[in-house]
Amino acid sequence: MIPAKFDYVAPSTVEEALSALAERGDDAKIMAGGQSLLPVLRMRLNAPEMVIDLGRIESLRGVTEDGDALVIGALTTHSEMVTNDLVRQHALLLSKAAAEVADNQIRHRGTFGGALAHADPAGDMGAAALAMDAEYVVQGPGGSRTVAASDFFVDLFETAIGEDEILTAIRIPKKTGWGAHYEKFVRVAHQWPIVAIAATVKAEGGTISEARVGLTNMGNTALRATATEAALAGVPATEDGVRAAADQAADGTHPPSDLNGDSDYRKHLATVLTRRAVLKAAGA
Repeated sequence: MIPAKFDYVAPSTVEEALSALAERGDDAKIMAGGQSLLPVLRMRLNAPEMVIDLGRIESLRGVTEDGDALVIGALTTHSEMVTNDLVRQHALLLSKAAAEVADNQIRHRGTFGGALAHADPAGDMGAAALAMDAEYVVQGPGGSRTVAASDFFVDLFETAIGEDEILTAIRIPKKTGWGAHYEKFVRVAHQWPIVAIAATVKAEGGTISEARVGLTNMGNTALRATATEAALAGVPATEDGVRAAADQAADGTHPPSDLNGDSDYRKHLATVLTRRAVLKAAGA
């Protein structure tokens, strides 16, 4: 299907983009890599009067260090997240999750910030960013502000980004030396995950000292398995050691029911995948 007619602008600065957004308001849509927006436009599920393409704003790209954090530009592609040395060293979980996003073509065009702003609970990057305690830098007419990981995802396809704001960067606290794994369950290759688990683990001497676990497609937003995280502290990095903690992964979740599986199936699947992901992250 062909999209409805719209105006198109490609500003070269964030300020120009914000000005265009202020001018059109609800009639405008922001485009980062376009891998989520363009299919929506083609199916006419949304028909904005203007598309604001951020692709020419070079200041929104790249990965830098800022003390104990990485600063990842919103337009940094999934492919760069996979290969970037800083990400692999200090935020390995993001690299692991990005490697599971769709296929090479989409990873080459799709962006970290665009995926997070789209806020699809079945998207691969939301749970990983949540597990990494990401902070989101958004800029609007009044300047920049930072949104905590726990406050960013509000509801299905809804974030804390204001209608007059743009996500410019994601700050990731370094977890240097932590193991990581993204365990994704699909029926066919490149499908949205039925359930996926993002786990990053600090293990010392065969014992887990800290863990962070994010849940993909287990509710209206990406979620943290906080009960599992608490239960993992101090347990041996063995299948028997992590089993009881992993069995709590679905506590408090409300996963959807669809043709790929009902809610109870997803809850059971989450416990199985959490056990696998934690053990692989711990190097067991």
